[in-house]
Amino acid sequence: MSAPTRRRRWLTTCAITATAALFAIPASAAPGHDNSPFGARTLARLAAERAQSVGAMSPSLKGEDGDDGNEADEIAEGADQYAEARTSPGIVAPGAYGAAWGDLANLPSTGGSWRNVTDLPYNSDDPRYRDIDSNSSGGSGKVTGRMAALAADDDGYVYAGSAGGGVWRSKRGGGHWQPISDRLSSQSTGALALDGAGRLWLGTGEATTNADAYLGSGVYVLSRPHHGTFSSRSRVGGDELESTTIHELRFGGGKVWAATSEGVWSHSTKTLKGAWKLEFAPNPDYLPRGSKASDASAAYKNIANDIAIDPKDPGKVVLAVGWRSGDDYNGFYAKGADGTWTRITGGLGDLPADADNVGNVTFARSADGSRYYAVDESPEQLSTNPDSGLEGIFVSKSGSPTGPWTKIADYKGLSADGSALTTSGYMPGVQAWYNQFLAVDPANADHVYAGLEEVYETKDGGSTWSTVGPYWNFTFPCWSVDPAKQTGDCNPTTHSDQHGVAIGSYHGKSFVYVGNDGGVYKRPVDGSQDASGHATDWTSLNDGTIDTLQYYSVGVGKDLAYGGVSVTGGLQDNGQSVLRSNDTVMGSNFGGDGGDTLTDPANGCNIAEEYVYLAVQITQNCAVNNGSWASDPSKATSYNVAPADNATSEARFIAPLAADAKDSSTWIAGGRHVWVQTHGYAIRSGSEWKSVYDLGAGRTATAVAASGGKVYAAWCGPCNNQGFARGISVGNADGTGWHDITLPSTGADGAVPNRYLSGFAVDPKNADHVFLAVNGFSRHWTEGPGAGVGHVFESTDGGTTWKDISKNLPDVPTDSAVVTPNGGLAVATDLGVVYRAPGRTTWQRVGDLPAVAVLQLKLSPDGSTLYAATHGRGIYTIKVRDCG
Repeated sequence: MSAPTRRRRWLTTCAITATAALFAIPASAAPGHDNSPFGARTLARLAAERAQSVGAMSPSLKGEDGDDGNEADEIAEGADQYAEARTSPGIVAPGAYGAAWGDLANLPSTGGSWRNVTDLPYNSDDPRYRDIDSNSSGGSGKVTGRMAALAADDDGYVYAGSAGGGVWRSKRGGGHWQPISDRLSSQSTGALALDGAGRLWLGTGEATTNADAYLGSGVYVLSRPHHGTFSSRSRVGGDELESTTIHELRFGGGKVWAATSEGVWSHSTKTLKGAWKLEFAPNPDYLPRGSKASDASAAYKNIANDIAIDPKDPGKVVLAVGWRSGDDYNGFYAKGADGTWTRITGGLGDLPADADNVGNVTFARSADGSRYYAVDESPEQLSTNPDSGLEGIFVSKSGSPTGPWTKIADYKGLSADGSALTTSGYMPGVQAWYNQFLAVDPANADHVYAGLEEVYETKDGGSTWSTVGPYWNFTFPCWSVDPAKQTGDCNPTTHSDQHGVAIGSYHGKSFVYVGNDGGVYKRPVDGSQDASGHATDWTSLNDGTIDTLQYYSVGVGKDLAYGGVSVTGGLQDNGQSVLRSNDTVMGSNFGGDGGDTLTDPANGCNIAEEYVYLAVQITQNCAVNNGSWASDPSKATSYNVAPADNATSEARFIAPLAADAKDSSTWIAGGRHVWVQTHGYAIRSGSEWKSVYDLGAGRTATAVAASGGKVYAAWCGPCNNQGFARGISVGNADGTGWHDITLPSTGADGAVPNRYLSGFAVDPKNADHVFLAVNGFSRHWTEGPGAGVGHVFESTDGGTTWKDISKNLPDVPTDSAVVTPNGGLAVATDLGVVYRAPGRTTWQRVGDLPAVAVLQLKLSPDGSTLYAATHGRGIYTIKVRDCG
């Protein structure tokens, strides 16, 4: 059977959690646009070449997604745009999310309880969904949302820190998880570490510098992690580390050291009281309250990545400092006799000392102190080498962080050791700025696990390596799409994009645990490999009791086959999930990143799913397919119908889609143009879209909505801090009546702030009555022109004039809104859901979700139930009657 003709890649595109990341990633953060094929497009090319002899060629091999195939570029672009929505037009001051969380907690509650509908296993290899755009049979099995950090002990306890859904505990060596950080104001994990006393330390704020890496609220410690849960009382020190990200926590000399986005800090491990001490910041003027704190580059000027402490002399410490895309302060630093930190300019051996080749760095020390290891991402490689940003993996055989260091791996060597990336068109370390971990076997200083996009293992100190966790199985001869074989004849692998690692024991047997964009996996530390060096014994620990799925969207429709409803949604790096009413396991019917979603309320198997940049696929049978398209392309049951803005990259990374509230066959899509198609789910080609309005060069839609043929489109352009502008255009689906609304200037009565406009909610009874959700923070927190105040606005004249109805709504980024059947208004924010009852002017908090971002709200087909797509805790529902 031929290789798959078209597959989505899992190389990530990331998102945010409860105390947002607010990093605006510049385009230079990713390798150059080289237009080389990557991932799905490379696989399509390989399949086409192979099909010349076997006849299995897809009709859709021409890169209809419209991007250049370079997914490392896509990640950086997605990161940039996600942050833009929350920061533009300026810089957000520290403490914004903490204040918003406090205000939200003080709102009166509507009562009622949210119910998690995605708290069951999500099988990315579900054999029911092997259509042409699915990643099923790739080998990752059961998945959940991104895991940023892990810790494990020798009593079978495993701790998993997610990107946006908090920290989870397993008492059984993995699986049967319980959340243990829900009471914190940040559900974003940067680091987890167990100290010598068995205490669990949590550094909040994911430090991957990706799109959805939220800022944190500091460091917390659990003295009895087998039983306790984190609370605000367990915070270490004061508010010094609020609104930072934390890459690593290290211990030595009676101190805990924290590598943060605002330099390196330390605190005594003997007491939680007292302030953190700032050990080193390379550019202190750019720190909060510094003379250059409002500079647009301030977020990148004090990045610290890791700390290496000499096991023989804890007073000797080496700091790895630097922004992943390069800056003149990048490098390794040590403290001199006079107490000042200076850059190490030589004497490190193979480990680079120059700023151009020191980027994101991770250290690992052997238990016996005889070895130090390091992985280094190179800013120069990142900017000039389209294949990889990896400088290399290194060892210090003296056990000292000052070396001398010897290079033991580079991307070319790793690619030759069973990597799946090589046959996908790229090399290991293409995302080394985002994917990194290192761990040394406590029983063997020469046995090392390294994580990049894949998982690598050496048992001889780096002389030889094996790709024990390949990126996926699609490119290997053992792969087959046969649904009778979950992964063909290949062994299961891990999900791609590695972030966290830990080694622990359960029932006396040692295991390595890895965390990645698909959750948590384990295998025996001394596990088995096949002839290609791929592990044969990975086990997914994503059993459904841990739900950290990062949804961008949700869709709900009647399940005509089984009754009830079918629920679907687009996910960060985990495709599109589909949950039928009789399911005990969710399946994935589209792969890659899932963006916006349209689902037919009358038939939940009619689904339109966005990949990125308006690359829209549709299916009319939930994409149920046994893989028969591999031998007969006509048997594919999903179709690519992207409008033209996809091909020209003139749409947002996650671009808006909407169906007319009065006519489900009329769809609106927003890029540079406002696109309309009137064939509903029967559309089969992108040429069936019609441009009804050109927003203008440099502008792109941020939200669209329609009711009875009246269309609203919000846009930005430029969309970043440099000259940020926003606006609203209104017209009709037939192309008539289009015009730009003149929005009042900032400070005028009814002024709509000069911030990102993220969503509309149209009154189903009156198309001229519309509500607008505004992202970002008000001018109290945003140091930028025209930030204004308010987050929810109302118009009763079709958008001509607006009124701020925010009242007691917390000052927090607002993402979407929906008018409930009783005339109430539900609003999704970065910290949960609020509701304004009919006839009321003030807001209530809906239920008691943890501090998690809710990116989209939808109603059930009968309007009785509200569905919330959270970016870190799956999909939740609540009855509308319980909203007040």
